[in-house]
Amino acid sequence: MGSRGVSILGSTGSIGTNTLKVVERFPERFRVVGLAAGRQTDRLLEQIARYHPRQVSLSADAPDEDRARVRFEFPDVQVLKGIEGMVEVATHPECDFVMSATVGAVGLVPTLRAIEAGKNVGLANKETLVMAGELMTRAVVTSGGTLLPVDSEHNAVHQCLDGRKHDVKRIWLTASGGPFRLSSLEDMRRATKAEALKHPTWNMGRKISIDSATMMNKGLEIIEAHWLFGVPADRVRVVVHPQSTIHSMVEFEDGSLVAQLGVTDMRLPIQYALTYPERVETDLPPLDLDSPLSLDFHPPDHERFPAIGLAYRALDVGGTAPATLNAANEVAVDAFLHDRIGFLSIAEILAETLSRIEIRAAGDLESVLEADLRAREEAERLVSRTAPVAIG
Repeated sequence: MGSRGVSILGSTGSIGTNTLKVVERFPERFRVVGLAAGRQTDRLLEQIARYHPRQVSLSADAPDEDRARVRFEFPDVQVLKGIEGMVEVATHPECDFVMSATVGAVGLVPTLRAIEAGKNVGLANKETLVMAGELMTRAVVTSGGTLLPVDSEHNAVHQCLDGRKHDVKRIWLTASGGPFRLSSLEDMRRATKAEALKHPTWNMGRKISIDSATMMNKGLEIIEAHWLFGVPADRVRVVVHPQSTIHSMVEFEDGSLVAQLGVTDMRLPIQYALTYPERVETDLPPLDLDSPLSLDFHPPDHERFPAIGLAYRALDVGGTAPATLNAANEVAVDAFLHDRIGFLSIAEILAETLSRIEIRAAGDLESVLEADLRAREEAERLVSRTAPVAIG
């Protein structure tokens, strides 16, 4: 059996770079076919030199001189751009596995096209399934491709289920609680970017770190779990587990709980997705069970973290509501990161946008993209009317 061709959407980000580390460890199993990056051209150039892809894509707004640099230094590599370029990378004929690791809605169309092309897709971009879960799951059935979760929580659920689709009572998504797990509302109101970005367990990108601080990441994961595992919203629960040792759990009808434990390193779920259904040896240190181990669990505080409730609300409404929520979140998080609004205003903007935008059926891509655009416009209007919080 020959090596499998791998394309990575978001190759210069945290998941993308860790995927390349796993691929590099198994040269007899995998080879890099395509890389899609944003604007980190220097890092992309290093990746091209090391992994020799056939094609690469940069974001549509990357400077022309960046693309010219890639063409000059690697004349044998096809250089693409924008969503169209990402789609080509994701559907290349030599690609067997696509790692969807972009952040935000930009990954929706390329990931959907990869699934439609019958590719095996590792999904680390939760926003795409949140926006268009109906389209994604329908495409998997139609094309015969596979969709394997890479987020540590859903990857853990996938392992706990081990192919079972029945007898599931609840799915328990664990949450670290983020940097504000023990903070008061007043402390959160005056939170700085530096405080919000300081995740206690994982090393992640800026947008994902803020989602963890608001616990919107768990809200998105609730919606994602509904589509991935076919479980109604009221049977997907969140539990705060500060140690992040248990990555998620499945509760069965007989009361048994099956949990997946492991070290906090994203290379484990990445390797699981790449090698599935096999399990192969890793070079990561095992969880040390010869030392004392504490496992604490707490219910989430919905007053301090209202984003979780908003996700349940969006999933209950259905249609384009999840896409609306996701778009508003991307706008609000970006506004916070650019000092335009305070931390608690993020959830307020999500709630207001969700109540203002008309919700429609989400049976086709055009409806989802239209909802995304309308929600972004409304959220941006709300941001412009919101005063930032003075710190200090």
